Amino acid sequence: MYRNPTLFLIVAVLAFSVGSVVSTAVPFFLKSTVPPLTEEEGEVLPYTPLQQEGRDIYIREGCNNCHTQTVRPLYSEVLRYGPYSRAAEFEYDRPHLWGSRRTGPDLARVGGKYPDEWHYRHMVDPQSIVPGSTMPPFPWLKDRPLDTSHARKKMAVLGMPANADEMAELDGVTELDALVAYLQVLGTAISRPEVTAPEELSNPYENLTGEKRDAILAEGEELFMDTCAGCHGIEMKGDEGTGITGAQLIDKEPGDEADIVTTAWEGMEGAMPSFGPKLGADRLWKIANYITSR
Repeated sequence: MYRNPTLFLIVAVLAFSVGSVVSTAVPFFLKSTVPPLTEEEGEVLPYTPLQQEGRDIYIREGCNNCHTQTVRPLYSEVLRYGPYSRAAEFEYDRPHLWGSRRTGPDLARVGGKYPDEWHYRHMVDPQSIVPGSTMPPFPWLKDRPLDTSHARKKMAVLGMPANADEMAELDGVTELDALVAYLQVLGTAISRPEVTAPEELSNPYENLTGEKRDAILAEGEELFMDTCAGCHGIEMKGDEGTGITGAQLIDKEPGDEADIVTTAWEGMEGAMPSFGPKLGADRLWKIANYITSR
């Protein structure tokens, strides 16, 4: 065989083909290839018609060209985005949208991280929420009625039959409504660990005066504008989020800084993400001191 190039080529191609089929094609038909989520990890549910329509709009508008949807099992990624992705989470994704390039942040765990209004405003005017963002606006989505003519057939072909109540959710909605519904379900199948602030919170900048305090407040202002102003407003009077000053959150009493750090660290489910792992204690203290100095 080694002396006959033609025969060797045929045998090599056959061996490669058989190996490829065994190692790649066969696992597609084995349930053990993708272990299901445990009860503690969560439960994967089929998309509703509204969410599936939103997913199609997400693909149509090219969102997957800039945003990935997979958190790798690396410490830095888990710290930033949340629990790493499990294979079982993509059971109903056809096609999957893992992506390979992050021009924008990963969206695998964006579901429930922000309120609906945050997403509506962010899609229409991204820079009003995230200053310096390179994301283009998508204002036409809020005025364009959702085309639902193929919704029922689409769900049947994908193996996700929809009931009457789910189909009724499609009545009178816009494309932006569908897209937000899809974004809000991303990553929600996985149970997320509770984030709690440290028990001992002591303001490290409480007794600073003069130029040193001014420098800390200037840094806190910059951090606030980059991280918080998009929702709470430049004047802290509220925008997509609530106002910060006054009875809504703080009343400028001693110790308010610790309350701010605790709230920002832990976040508020469905209203504000946790900033503790992302920013760390030092930067949160600088933001808190800036807020109470206003």
